[in-house]
Amino acid sequence: MRIAVISDIHSNIEALTEVLRAAEHQKVDRFVSLGDIVGYGASPNPCCDLVRSVAEVTLLGNHDAAVAGRMDYSYYYDAARHALDWSANVLTDENMAWLRSLPYTYRIGDVGFCHGSPIDPKAYEYIFALEQARELTPYVAELPEVTFIGHSHLCRAFAIGNGEVNDVVAQKFGIRKGYKYIISVGSVGQPRDYDNRACFVICDTDARTVEYVRVEYDIETSAQKIFDADLALNFGKRLFLGV
Repeated sequence: MRIAVISDIHSNIEALTEVLRAAEHQKVDRFVSLGDIVGYGASPNPCCDLVRSVAEVTLLGNHDAAVAGRMDYSYYYDAARHALDWSANVLTDENMAWLRSLPYTYRIGDVGFCHGSPIDPKAYEYIFALEQARELTPYVAELPEVTFIGHSHLCRAFAIGNGEVNDVVAQKFGIRKGYKYIISVGSVGQPRDYDNRACFVICDTDARTVEYVRVEYDIETSAQKIFDADLALNFGKRLFLGV
């Protein structure tokens, strides 16, 4: 079974469209979305509509939770709060109800999915460095063999086993017996690893492999929509840089 794992779309319909096209070309069997469909970008309804039509499940990201009234976001910085308020105002009733219904976690066999850290999904803790991955070692027995996460917008993978936590640095790698893996899948709509291409992951449960896939998309159109919506200019500018 080949599972396409997507995350952090952030209302970028241009990136999402190209990612889904690439995933279909790769002959994936299922789509799982780790959340943050909305926020930052200017196409929340088209993104919600498209994800709802293709994903087996979509998890609740922190931006989704904020827009849907499921978390306090008063501590977010001004521009991010404005984008969330703007999204809440333009979302259809149907898409708002959908966001309010989303779960925090999902599992397919020994493969788990979560937006942030799986230890306390509602807290939306980040895992993008070895130090953070090491904090999971007391809970390793509770984790599935592979856990896919989003939230950081970074492509990072960690293997936990034999009393150690190690980085896995490869575009494609195998899942080794005896280890637990935490895999951050990058971002479809707002990459932050200095590569401006959209990113997603393909997990092949039969071959026991994980592969990061990068896809070019029409950044200029996506950014211009942000500018036209009077959202923070930086949300559009950063798309060109991948930061």
